[in-house]
Amino acid sequence: MQTHKTFILQPASPTPASGCAGGLRSSCASGGSDNAQENFSPEIWDKIKNHPCYNEGAHQHFARMHVAVAPACNIQCNYCNRKFDCSNESRPGVVSEKLTPEQAAKKVLAVASKIPQMSVVGIAGPGDALANGDKTFDTFEMIAAAAPHIKLCLSTNGLLLPEHVDRIQALNIEHVTITINMVDPEIGQHIYPWIFYKNRRWTGIEASRILHEQQMKGLEMLAARGVLCKVNSVMIPGINDEHLVEVNKAVKARGAFIHNIMPLISAPEHGTVFGLQGIPSPSAQALKNLQDQCEGNMKVMRHCRQCRADAVGMLGEDRNAEFTQEKVDTMEISYDASVHLDYLKRVEARRQGSAAQALSALSEITSGNEDISILVAVTSKGDGKISQHFGHAKEFQIFEASAKGAKFIGHRRVDLYCQGGYDNEEVLPNILRALNDCHAVLAAKIGACPQHELKASGIDPVDSLAFEYIEAGVLGYFKTYLAKIASGEIAHTPRGDAQIRQGAFVSAA
Repeated sequence: MQTHKTFILQPASPTPASGCAGGLRSSCASGGSDNAQENFSPEIWDKIKNHPCYNEGAHQHFARMHVAVAPACNIQCNYCNRKFDCSNESRPGVVSEKLTPEQAAKKVLAVASKIPQMSVVGIAGPGDALANGDKTFDTFEMIAAAAPHIKLCLSTNGLLLPEHVDRIQALNIEHVTITINMVDPEIGQHIYPWIFYKNRRWTGIEASRILHEQQMKGLEMLAARGVLCKVNSVMIPGINDEHLVEVNKAVKARGAFIHNIMPLISAPEHGTVFGLQGIPSPSAQALKNLQDQCEGNMKVMRHCRQCRADAVGMLGEDRNAEFTQEKVDTMEISYDASVHLDYLKRVEARRQGSAAQALSALSEITSGNEDISILVAVTSKGDGKISQHFGHAKEFQIFEASAKGAKFIGHRRVDLYCQGGYDNEEVLPNILRALNDCHAVLAAKIGACPQHELKASGIDPVDSLAFEYIEAGVLGYFKTYLAKIASGEIAHTPRGDAQIRQGAFVSAA
């Protein structure tokens, strides 16, 4: 890829205010941030503890909701087409219904009354939250008045961010996501055909320069005021994939709390410029390699599901169809915040149990194996346990097991193997390709046929750890794996390298 000169604004101060520049690495025993309170100040931990996007471990316990009150957008992205909508499509910018602020506030209470796991409400489109500033902030004001315990989030492209920072702070919006795909306008011009700013349309490098300057300025202003900022970046092969390492350094220097590098969703039927041009989605392994490069003192988000702008429920599921406007209008809504508080108590007990078992399992890992690590795929219903049948999995959570602990590194979406009570043998090869760099699959149950095919592909099928906490189960499997190496039963061999080098690794993201 051609190297470009990078235009980067100097930060307003040498270090971000309020310790927002990332935080330390999370507890290796938990593999994630769910039990990493010791790594953050009490103020930061209170903000992220139950946030399913900002805290990796929290997505096992808590739900989010997006309300679609912001239809207009002030920039055009070559990876976006907001006109397309399919109820089965999980993609940013997609909605089935646009809401007024009043409808959105009512829907939030309806969802909160039925889903006690809901801890966060965000506005992420279908356009840009700040290009619809009045609708966005009116919605937040009503939600805050009716359900003050629910955290508020907004997502923006950042073009109008500097002029809205005061209002964001005044409404106690503690989390803001900014989509930043470049810090070099020469690269940006290939991503953004135009922007609309100060009553005129800008194109080319000048459009990207203005967008870049506004994004950096807005990020610095928010970080200085203690607002946690998540930066979303879309990994676009051949456009910005190598450049995103520079983006990571720039946003970290300006106080971003977490960096979410997402794969380009590219398909011709979506009608996007990149999709029609045939630019492919990056492979899961290429995405992991880039995330690994960017991971340091700054947290890297690996559990993003690239949600719809009207998503409801846990990450990886969408219950929006249960709460259409027609259904909400006929609901008898009885919202009781104490139900949510009771749920928090149960989650705390579950967290403590998970952390204790993970620490116990880690203590049993023998020394002398620090150079060995493996990837393990896990099926779960979202309860933090190995609790789902192999054939019922729409995605696999991928963990890296080593002597340091069980580290979550991402998820792989797949088609259902069991459909309508019957096995769909045609999808099994795709599942195997999606998991070809994994040494094992841990599931609540694995049928005879997939067990046979997994073994033939060199992947160990394991259902003996059913309903164990995930991290403890992964480490328990790793302990057994190391014991087999020590006894000479097996030799450690990294998986997936040949397929990856040949470009055969199929992205399941």
